[in-house]
Amino acid sequence: MSYTVLARKWRPRRFEELVGQGHIVKALVNSLAAERLHHAYLFAGTRGVGKTTLARILAKALNCLNGVVAEPCGVCDACVAIDEGRFVDLIEVDAASRTRVDDTRELLENVQYSPTQGRFKVYLIDEVHMLSNHSFNALLKTLEEPPPHVKFLLATTDPQKLPVTVLSRCLQFNLKRLTVGEIQAQLEKICTEEGVTTEPDGLRALAKAAEGSMRDALSLLDQAIAFGGGVVGLQSVSEMLGSIDRGHVIRLIQALSNADGSALMNEVAQLDEQAPDYGAVLDELMSALQRIAVIQLVGETGFSEDNEELAGLAPALSPEDVQLYYQIALQGRRDLEVCRDFRSAVEMTLLRMLAFRPGSGDESTATTSARPKRRAREGTPAEKIQPAPDSRPRREPARAKVEPEPKTAPASPEEWGRLLGESDVRGAPRQLAEHCALRQRSGSRLELVLAPENEHLNTDQVRGRLQDALSEQLGEHVVLGITVGETPGATPAQIRAAGEDERMRSAREAIERDPAVKEVQSAFDAVLEADSIQPRNDEQHGHGRGRV
Repeated sequence: MSYTVLARKWRPRRFEELVGQGHIVKALVNSLAAERLHHAYLFAGTRGVGKTTLARILAKALNCLNGVVAEPCGVCDACVAIDEGRFVDLIEVDAASRTRVDDTRELLENVQYSPTQGRFKVYLIDEVHMLSNHSFNALLKTLEEPPPHVKFLLATTDPQKLPVTVLSRCLQFNLKRLTVGEIQAQLEKICTEEGVTTEPDGLRALAKAAEGSMRDALSLLDQAIAFGGGVVGLQSVSEMLGSIDRGHVIRLIQALSNADGSALMNEVAQLDEQAPDYGAVLDELMSALQRIAVIQLVGETGFSEDNEELAGLAPALSPEDVQLYYQIALQGRRDLEVCRDFRSAVEMTLLRMLAFRPGSGDESTATTSARPKRRAREGTPAEKIQPAPDSRPRREPARAKVEPEPKTAPASPEEWGRLLGESDVRGAPRQLAEHCALRQRSGSRLELVLAPENEHLNTDQVRGRLQDALSEQLGEHVVLGITVGETPGATPAQIRAAGEDERMRSAREAIERDPAVKEVQSAFDAVLEADSIQPRNDEQHGHGRGRV
């Protein structure tokens, strides 16, 4: 007893059976119903999405014994003959194996003769982009003005390789990749008809692995049925595909959020026992990071499934860290092709994420008081954290909420600059804070003023992140108020710019007074280029360097 593979057995034979190509079916059905028929059609799309199948259904609609119909009957002699591949007026050509111009000329020799059985003589040329330039030239004249009884149906996976002279003579239809949901629904339908026991997660894994191709999905389903002994389950499908358990990726991200290098290495060691595809590991890691970024931006509605675990991880990572980890994983994926030891390459990629994470290296003295608080958030045991000397006095107002009138502290640029220096504020919130000036501090409420030219920085999301960072720094809930207007004093950004101007002036004076520079100017009649003078970050008292 012969067995017909699922990809052939379940090949659509009617327009209504096609999956995921409704936009093309609608156009073809309408043109057939109105009998507005073009002489050449080009179907373009990736592998396994239905290009040749669609062309055969169109050939049946053109030659059905019931006339040119919007939906072929499928039971007349012409429809049955086309389904069985024995209709003499449907000439199927594989351009990949007949690329020579002599093959094309031989094919076109019989174009002028009327069809033998059907209404139209249909030429179905698959992978038409494989024809040589001479073959295209031989085809052009016939393709432009064929006899009324001839129709050309061209299929290709790479329409960019076709000459524009050919494209301009065809109606072009672009078939889209099928979505995971469309493929999964079709697999469920087929398995129900075939009496195969399935698990939804197993079918979804097959649909993802098919990458938009229904034919690939059916081939994988055939393989999964054989591998699982007639049962398509998630575990057997994962073993067959060599895919990794989603739990590994979740645990890797958890270790990254906790800055736990030991946990990262232990998880990689457990992965290595399964001999995984490390490229797939990084792909899954990037996919999870991308979904976390979407959840952080638009909430859990960004995806419809498998959101619970990722939604739990989203608050533990800052958006800046997620973007950084994604870029490092992407670069590691590119570098994997040139590495001999894939495990070591993945380990270095993960360790690079920790090494280059914002705030992971040496910090200035101004931020040392904020470092214990960040380590506490990253999972460092509480008993190892020594509070900063000035942290307890700041927390007193949080415990004294019963005071009727909070004390109003005088506002000064130095106080606001010191508060920012001690806080763990980065990215857009830092930029907003540095362009603000402190007008008044009343208990846990901070009144800030933002210059009108920087009003675009004051968004709800950025202001909320700044308020959270200041609340963590002060050990109490801070209420932040920002008004737009003339700042009462210099902002931290203005103070920093003024300091840089002073350093530049000192560096220029130091260079001009330098005896060695004066000697060079005198000996070579040289001119000092003032624009080339740059202050040295590691020197003090205005020393600089320049070019003469």
